[in-house]
Amino acid sequence: ALTINKKLSPEPSPPSLVVLSENLHDMNRILLIVSTLLLIHTTGSAQNSISKELSVKGKVSPYGIAGQQAPELNVAEWVDAEGKKRTPVQLADHAGQFTVIYGFQAWCPGCHSRGLPALKKMSDALSDNPKVNFMAIQTVFEGAHANTYDRMLEIQKEYDLKIPFGHDEGQVHRGRKIANTMVSYSTGGTPWFIFIDQKGKVVFNDFHLDVDKAIAFLKEVE
Repeated sequence: ALTINKKLSPEPSPPSLVVLSENLHDMNRILLIVSTLLLIHTTGSAQNSISKELSVKGKVSPYGIAGQQAPELNVAEWVDAEGKKRTPVQLADHAGQFTVIYGFQAWCPGCHSRGLPALKKMSDALSDNPKVNFMAIQTVFEGAHANTYDRMLEIQKEYDLKIPFGHDEGQVHRGRKIANTMVSYSTGGTPWFIFIDQKGKVVFNDFHLDVDKAIAFLKEVE
């Protein structure tokens, strides 16, 4: 039966150049997809590694956008390092620098017990490194009557933080008024730290920050 089938079946013709070309094209597409997925996985793993390294708990937060390109800031009210009104800060103004953003609210207990002292310690330790840029943003998502622009100014002076401060009252999002920065960076509240590398990628986005490890990490920034 096998012999009969062989005799009755036409001899297979060699693949045409068109078929070979299509196969090569498909293979190239597959290789490109695999390479892209590997790059994404490697990049994501690197960001997760940094997040774990700098986190007090050694875990990656379920919040934040670590590994993604940092969205541009959308904060209207700013003061400079001396507390004087200035034009809105943009990340684009600090291209090539490593940026640390601290999110807080005036009435947040953890912001005063942990967050602001950590920010002060870091900004003082890195004050002579022009490649590391610090800023603080009051990300209002509750208690707008207490978390005011004036309280932001008082906090800047109280902690002697010689860095720009922004006041982000945001806008209505899903039926609730919330700071634009919180929406853009998917933050989980306050206090909150966001680290953005020199290429504009978010490498840390959490509130469990080990400040001593963070200082050691930032001192390696070139």
